[in-house]
Amino acid sequence: MMNNTFREAKNMDNSISRTYKRRNYFIDKSFQSRFILKFCVLVGLGGLLTIALLYILALKSTTVSFVNSRVVVMSTADFILPILIQTVAVVLVIVGLATVFITLLVSHKIAGPLFRFKKVLEQLGEGDFSQNFHIRNLDQMQELADTFDGTIKQTRLKLSAVQDAVNSLKVSLNNISESEVAENKRAVLGELKKISEELDKHSRYFKTG
Repeated sequence: MMNNTFREAKNMDNSISRTYKRRNYFIDKSFQSRFILKFCVLVGLGGLLTIALLYILALKSTTVSFVNSRVVVMSTADFILPILIQTVAVVLVIVGLATVFITLLVSHKIAGPLFRFKKVLEQLGEGDFSQNFHIRNLDQMQELADTFDGTIKQTRLKLSAVQDAVNSLKVSLNNISESEVAENKRAVLGELKKISEELDKHSRYFKTG
């Protein structure tokens, strides 16, 4: 029975790995929005810092330029400021769009596994150990997911062993008549003791305190 359970779990494992594809990129909108916003703010601050540093460094120099056919002498900072603002604005827009796209993909690979962890933990809390745990190959926390999946499978095997022992106990009790107990008391008690020891061995796997 345990072998059948293991084979069924393995088949389910393969089936899930083939069919599990995540299409929704905003899985946890709150987390992902904050994640993207923080990187966009960082990019914006980088642009403003670039403008400020270049402006300050250019204050000590002067530039000669032609404005409306006139020769004008001005500080390099004042001369480059409009060009600098336009250039940085264009760069910020391009880099900002790239940042949103990349951080969306990265946050998706984090939020997806976290969402899966939450759902599976809810199932385990309800006593459902029938499902294996899988995330996509390119998602983050792959090692943790593999460990979690192994724990579920190991626990399921132990629970299956306990269930087998309980079923054996039920069958033995149902098949024993009062006359058999009277005639083969030692054998009956020995069989029940064996099943009890099997239950005790598997139940000690679970620590409750």
